[in-house]
Amino acid sequence: MSKHPYKNNLSQQKDLASVIENNYKVQDYFVSYFFLVLKVCFSSLAIISLIKLGYSSKVRLTRLREIENSFLYEKSRFKDLSTRFDELFSFEGEQRFMKDQVQMISRDIIRVIWR
Repeated sequence: MSKHPYKNNLSQQKDLASVIENNYKVQDYFVSYFFLVLKVCFSSLAIISLIKLGYSSKVRLTRLREIENSFLYEKSRFKDLSTRFDELFSFEGEQRFMKDQVQMISRDIIRVIWR
């Protein structure tokens, strides 16, 4: 037997305490590392989502501009054609309409104008 039985027991308790402390440190590092990886994953997911959202918004705005330009062009054409159509029913509108028409008639064709 040893001279100091409590001394061995005390050193075993210190060893056990250091093992438990090291175990807590390892667990703490693991949890910290796990949450760091989780934060990085969520941050990258958020960044990728924002990039995709920005790109889809850009595509949508481009399409809306194209539709708006097409609408404005068709609107101006409609306005022009409606004024020309209204001019047909004015005084001598039919004669003006016939003069406005650019007609290419070949020499072999007979042109008949009904009056």
